[in-house]
Amino acid sequence: MHAYRSHTCADLNKSNVGDEVRLSGWVHRVRDHGGLLFIDLRDHFGMTQVLADPDSPVFAEIEKVRSEWCIRIDGTVKARDESLVNDKIPTGEIEVFIRDMEVLGAAEELPLMVFGDQEYPEETRLRYRYLDLRREKLQRNMTMRSDVVASIRKRMWDLNFREYQTPIITASSPEGARDFLVPSRLHPGKFYALPQAPQQFKQLLMVSGFDKYFQIAPCFRDEDPRADRSPTDFYQLDMEMSFVTQQDVFDTVSPVLAGVFEEFGGGKKVDAPQEWPQISYRDAALWYGTDKPDLRNPIKMQVVSEHFAGSGFAIFAKLLEQEGTEIRAIPAPGGGSRKFCDRMNAFAQKEGLPGMGYIFWRGGPRIDELGYEVFEEEEGTPMEMAKFQRVHERRMQWHVDNPDGFEAAGPLAKNIGPERTEAIRKQLGLGVGDAAFFLGGKPSAFETVAGKARVEIGNELSLTEQDRFAFAWIVDFPIYEKDDETGRIDFEHNPFSMPQGGMEALQGDPLKVLGYQYDLACNGYELVSGAIRNHRPEIMFKAFEIAGYDEAEVRKRFGGMVNAFQYGAPPHGGCAAGIDRIVMLLADEANIREVILFPMNQRAEDLMMNAPNEPTNEQLRELSLRVIEPDS
Repeated sequence: MHAYRSHTCADLNKSNVGDEVRLSGWVHRVRDHGGLLFIDLRDHFGMTQVLADPDSPVFAEIEKVRSEWCIRIDGTVKARDESLVNDKIPTGEIEVFIRDMEVLGAAEELPLMVFGDQEYPEETRLRYRYLDLRREKLQRNMTMRSDVVASIRKRMWDLNFREYQTPIITASSPEGARDFLVPSRLHPGKFYALPQAPQQFKQLLMVSGFDKYFQIAPCFRDEDPRADRSPTDFYQLDMEMSFVTQQDVFDTVSPVLAGVFEEFGGGKKVDAPQEWPQISYRDAALWYGTDKPDLRNPIKMQVVSEHFAGSGFAIFAKLLEQEGTEIRAIPAPGGGSRKFCDRMNAFAQKEGLPGMGYIFWRGGPRIDELGYEVFEEEEGTPMEMAKFQRVHERRMQWHVDNPDGFEAAGPLAKNIGPERTEAIRKQLGLGVGDAAFFLGGKPSAFETVAGKARVEIGNELSLTEQDRFAFAWIVDFPIYEKDDETGRIDFEHNPFSMPQGGMEALQGDPLKVLGYQYDLACNGYELVSGAIRNHRPEIMFKAFEIAGYDEAEVRKRFGGMVNAFQYGAPPHGGCAAGIDRIVMLLADEANIREVILFPMNQRAEDLMMNAPNEPTNEQLRELSLRVIEPDS
């Protein structure tokens, strides 16, 4: 028999009854039933119940074991009594009577329990990550991550891509985040950088004649942490193709991702790739307040400035007199109550805005047969009957004035009047029981909050589909932006994207230049970012010149790539998909650390390995470095 096991803790079933077996694993839970000891023995594959009574030769030793001890047991497989069968696990029909045991690794008092669903502080979980990883949910997440990567690799190979490895130690990258620098011992005072992405290398591979490239690539960026972003390193599916258009890239990567989400999405609906909409960056900002919209939420914001210009609502009317301002409406189907509107107003205030204007529509007074019957049968006092008569008359008049049956309510409705209010309702396609919220100013000042409000409204009103992965390509990113204070033109997005229209596009207004750049959004997250590359040196120099960088500066910063483009560079493009974020969505986790084996904390610290730590004086001398303490 093998030194440690004849079977895993998921293998045994009724067909093994009577077999002598050997199992190894961790003590998940110990239960003492009056001299009869039950142990749930766990390994990576599953769980088996083992037991001992005083007749067992090692009963005394078994009494000593505690949770998370690593043990090996020998025993005989027995069938469980029918009333004690556990249908929830594959080994639920049997148990193993222990005849011999060896403690392979005793455990001290545990800082966190593996058994159960207790919540522990992040610091505890990360400091003892090896224990945290024993928990069922994390074992499942990490297994899924491995399987997702394997599936992606197979799908890429099936599309005739080959995987190539690019350098980890390189020069500083133009990706836009801070680099992690690595000092050079052989070249004092000079530094390498860990790659923010294999961007330049994969483009150079295209110049080298490799038609299709992919890599599950580690990337390193010194960034502020977020729930969906690691502060130090992450992995991405990196790919590049030669002689392709933007649509070719979409047609290649979309089925790969759709297939992965269908395979690991737990039965949630995955929109077919041909149904993934292509939305311009400008429209995404207008409709959703973000360039990574969650299309499970059907709400689309609209510009309603014309209905407030010159209106009785002075705040918006005066605002619209300023250049570059507008009023946007967020429709809220089913949100037509003052209580809900007040709640959303409070939400806006928490986000730093004074509030949100709102209008909601109700059906108004009704005249029906019940009303007449109540009147005829009324046996109250004459005063009560007179009051009812006045109400009845007002109801009749309201229906004369409002033949469509809509009554608008809220401060805005009173200020702008019924005609403007009705025009807004018709534009937004709203009706009885619905509401609309309004934000105004320069879009850059309120767009983000508007996007958050849209999400909040969708969730509050149960408009957002929960069992679906909704994808959208965001396209037509502007290449340049203008600084409002200095008036300087600079790059707004990837400076290496090919401008739509090539050199000719760069002769006009820079703020109207769009790039062949694209992102793929899913359920409110950016999963993919990519571009058709600017492979023409003369167009590249002109593009940088507009942003204030002369040819000498471009050659200094990106000399390797610029030089290569002078020797017959093919048109090429590609993208990168975030592995961590994909798995986070598939695992239905809100925090990316739940799908990374050994993540950093919010302060970019590894509490388990004590990183970053201080170098020794000898290390600093070898690198010709000196640490200068920051000013307090």
